[in-house]
Amino acid sequence: MTTTAPEAPRHPAQQVMTPPLIGPALPRSGEPGWTVWPSRIWPIAPLASAPRRLLILAVVAGLVGTALWRPSVLSVGYLAVGVMVFAVVYGTAERRPTRTEWAGITLTLALLAVPALLAADWLGVLCIMAAWIVGWCTLFGGRTWTAVVAGPFLAWALPARVGGWVRRGLPSRVGVVNPGRVAVVIGLTVLLALVFGALFASADAAFAHLAGNLVPAFDGGDVIARVVVFGIVASFVLGGAYLIRFPPRLDVLAPAPMRPVPRWEWVLPLGVLDALFLAFVVVQAAVLFGGHTHVLETEGLTYAEYARQGFWQLLWVSALTLLVLSVVTRVAGRVNAGDRRMLRVLIGILCATSVVVVISAIHRMWLYQQAYGFSTDRLMVVTIELWLGMVFLLVAAAGVRMSGRWLPHAVLVAGVVALLGLAALNPERLVADRNIDRFEQNGELDAEYLSGLSSDIDPALHRLPEYVRACVRSDGSHSDPWYLFNVSRSRADGPAVTDLPEYCSPYWSYDYR
Repeated sequence: MTTTAPEAPRHPAQQVMTPPLIGPALPRSGEPGWTVWPSRIWPIAPLASAPRRLLILAVVAGLVGTALWRPSVLSVGYLAVGVMVFAVVYGTAERRPTRTEWAGITLTLALLAVPALLAADWLGVLCIMAAWIVGWCTLFGGRTWTAVVAGPFLAWALPARVGGWVRRGLPSRVGVVNPGRVAVVIGLTVLLALVFGALFASADAAFAHLAGNLVPAFDGGDVIARVVVFGIVASFVLGGAYLIRFPPRLDVLAPAPMRPVPRWEWVLPLGVLDALFLAFVVVQAAVLFGGHTHVLETEGLTYAEYARQGFWQLLWVSALTLLVLSVVTRVAGRVNAGDRRMLRVLIGILCATSVVVVISAIHRMWLYQQAYGFSTDRLMVVTIELWLGMVFLLVAAAGVRMSGRWLPHAVLVAGVVALLGLAALNPERLVADRNIDRFEQNGELDAEYLSGLSSDIDPALHRLPEYVRACVRSDGSHSDPWYLFNVSRSRADGPAVTDLPEYCSPYWSYDYR
């Protein structure tokens, strides 16, 4: 009989402990669900699936968006899609929006309301871009500059994550359905709707008018565009819902605090810059209080030279000052009370004098507009300067408190408020009113410039005599379908002007500088 001796127990150091597996292992590189993001930044749940109710509502939102929204037209569709997306995203979530999220939602929808109110393309595009930034920052979260800057760009990385999440949420029985039968049912439904709808429309003019207003017109190209819109709206809903459930930690990407440098290394350059700014402010005191007299009495100085040669330089000064402040706040030491006091004083002087620089730049542009008339570009750059001035005040407040965690969101909100303030002024209407005021004073009018503006200026054109109004090109009144409603276009009631009378040539040769 052969016996086998029992194996001698291994030394504890030689034992190989296999960690217990709790749930499935995370996917490796190349496997479905793998992500380049470390778990500390953006954790992934391999088994998570999209709720069935969310998938149904995403399809419904996509279909409604297909009927309501045309991205190429400024209309109420932008606001309707924004309301739908936020309603589905937070309505299907397991929590309510935080106060910060409520603020972000409100600002985003306010920006999306501008395309429904005004017809100026340039302003509508700016508000849509700002809504994109604020909306994604709201959903991504985070409080640092890194989160505010990266959030709108990381939206393009969402499909890689949302795709698997949505596939796992689809019912398994979907794969059993015969695609051919689905196509037959959909085709038959469309055929019945088209045949009976056409018969009813040909039988009754009132029904035909109702169908023409309620049902969007589709052609070959429009069908493709509608499919794209469906995908965009559904992606917004699914991406937002995913972020609410699995938010990334973008603040982790923020750079670590830098090692503070000795005091003299940041006090010397900042002190020289403060002295330079103070000297400029002293010189500008005479200019700010001199007004027109300074411009007219300075030999060889015109309004155009005064504004053009100074405004853009001062705008660059403001932008570069913010860059300097961002660097100083990272390298300046705050170890003792002396460091903090010196930093407050130097940054306070720089911010205060920078506000004077902003005022000087706005003053130059204001004199320029009074001399040569208002334009949308000039109003836009003045708005930018006002925003920069607000940023300097916010930076100064952060310096007093020696805490700037709230600063990124505050700067973003200040920019949105400035843009919404510009929209509230109805800039093209304001430009037209001011230039018509000049016409009433001296008979000079730039009809060519006014002809390039939108229907926002139509109420102002009623102030012109009929023979002068005939010199401003206009598309006339609009009759958009309800889903393309725009307040400004709906109020345009003037006649269409395409052919200009011969006497209009003086109004088309005005020196607008």
